[in-house]
Amino acid sequence: MKMPITKSQRGFSLLELMVSSAIGVIVVLAMTQMFRMGMNATFTVTQRAETQQNMRAAIELMTRDISLAGAGLPSGGLQLAAGGGNTKVACNQAGVCYVPADTYPTGNFMYGILPGFGNGVESSASITSAPGAVNDSITSIYCDYNFPLTNFTFSFPTKTSASVALVATPTATLPTNILAPGGLNVGDLLLIQVSTPGQGTASGNQGTSSAQTAAVVAEITGIPSSATIDFATGDALNFNQAATDPNSLAYTITNLGSGLGAGNNVTICRLNAVTYFLQVPATGTPRLMRQVNGLTAVPVADNIINLQFSYDVISSTSGLMNANQSNPIAAGDSPGLIQKVNIWMMGQSLVQSGTRFQSMYLASSVSARNMSFCNSYSSSTTTCQ
Repeated sequence: MKMPITKSQRGFSLLELMVSSAIGVIVVLAMTQMFRMGMNATFTVTQRAETQQNMRAAIELMTRDISLAGAGLPSGGLQLAAGGGNTKVACNQAGVCYVPADTYPTGNFMYGILPGFGNGVESSASITSAPGAVNDSITSIYCDYNFPLTNFTFSFPTKTSASVALVATPTATLPTNILAPGGLNVGDLLLIQVSTPGQGTASGNQGTSSAQTAAVVAEITGIPSSATIDFATGDALNFNQAATDPNSLAYTITNLGSGLGAGNNVTICRLNAVTYFLQVPATGTPRLMRQVNGLTAVPVADNIINLQFSYDVISSTSGLMNANQSNPIAAGDSPGLIQKVNIWMMGQSLVQSGTRFQSMYLASSVSARNMSFCNSYSSSTTTCQ
């Protein structure tokens, strides 16, 4: 009987096990690190894409408003009455003014674009996450034709002691009243132009009888019915001031309501005075705000930490282009001659993970095609219209 012969099986030594385990750990760590790097890259790309998309949406909205600046305004702008003090910019009906230095510039003059150098943060709040740069605001003013006020005829009844009233009579099928969807609201601004034949010229010459147009901007303070608009003095933006000389450059709604507008051709458009600025909420991150007329400001984009503007302006003295003027009024340039607006916006990522947030700039330029046209080639002297 043969006995089975058993052969011994040699296993791994302790050293071999340690070496193989170490190699395995290294491979696992390498794969983990690669996975972590991939996740970080995905997180970074996602943050940058969200930040860029957020800023692009904001700049597209700003571009639309700025490109319309000056549309429907008298050529070169409009002198506002200042007998009762300067008219305010970017204030709501509750008396909250969103930007510092919140009045119309250069003797209460309404331009299509109002540069707001250094006053771009509500209440002059500090944005610690932004670089040490100036924040600006900008106001774009233009006629809003979305609600067809041409469907109405307007007339001024007898002035009351409390306010001036304007009666709107529909002349077309739709809309049938001024409170229709998209219609007028308290705090809206109306540009009212009245042809006043025989009232003298804008220079104040009492002896002439040539026709002129009284252009007045008034703030709606009440809409008591579907066909009546009230303009009381003491309005939030101080547009509805007391009457001045009817032959002066600065008319008021009181002029028109006192008889200057009676029996004359009245044309009206709703003005949009749109202001962009930054706000720092008590809780949360800085955000870009949009405020229209005398209404409450609404947020446009979150995590916007820096907003700057510069302007390409035609010099009224040399006729040459002054490019990239950050503060054209201080430089002696007229905002009415702005030809292009350059925008710089800085945003941070919407989702922050520790200190791994992303910050980036986005720049754009907008042509102000409805502002004063300047012909630099007609003669040695630049002519502007």
